[in-house]
Amino acid sequence: MRIIDLNCDMGEGLTNDAFLMPYISSANIACGYHAGDETIMKRTIELAMFHSVAIGAHPGFADKANFGRTEMPLSSTEVYELVTDQITLLQRTAFIFGTKLHHVKPHGALYNMSAKDPVLAGTIARAVFDADPKLILFGLSGSHSITEALKIGLSTASEVFADRTYQNNGNLTPRNQQSALIDSDEKCVQQVLQMIEQNTVTSIDGTIVPIVAETICLHGDGRHAVNFAAYIYKTLQEKNIGIKSI
Repeated sequence: MRIIDLNCDMGEGLTNDAFLMPYISSANIACGYHAGDETIMKRTIELAMFHSVAIGAHPGFADKANFGRTEMPLSSTEVYELVTDQITLLQRTAFIFGTKLHHVKPHGALYNMSAKDPVLAGTIARAVFDADPKLILFGLSGSHSITEALKIGLSTASEVFADRTYQNNGNLTPRNQQSALIDSDEKCVQQVLQMIEQNTVTSIDGTIVPIVAETICLHGDGRHAVNFAAYIYKTLQEKNIGIKSI
């Protein structure tokens, strides 16, 4: 049986986490900087444990006003501390419940910037490794996030996206472009199956782009998130594709 990890960004103060959790295998939990707070972190960890979902930190820029989706020009030292502080917060919260973190996935602008910048990617990877060398870093397939982490011996999971469109270079289409988001169940599932079965994705202009699909992200704040999750789950079951954390 083919296996794939299905991850979702959670703990961001929305109301659909409980509806999404049964369909996924990994939860990326906001650490209070771009969204969420200590109470939400605890609630989300409990929910993930109930559904046997792997728990990961989702560190982002300290910018709740823009949901962490605006670039910030921080130094390497500032980025290292930003990521370390958020991982530590979630580690301490997880410890209360007798569990540990499984992975780290940067959020929003921090994620997209590190995918394109080897220095930033290396800084984030080092912060994750120093927090716990057994953690897995989720990063954009084919990006600096993956290559820089591997250089220091950090385990990685190449990530692709169920609900976002792609450009010819393998990057996600920026959110300020009208075509950035996938808005139909059929297109979402079609893209997921193509990524799993063919290791490719079709860009917005029709180019076939090679990717490595080890974990598939579904954004919890997406307008169609619950419908997409249910449809993906059902389709993968029908295709005899298992959903399991890395």
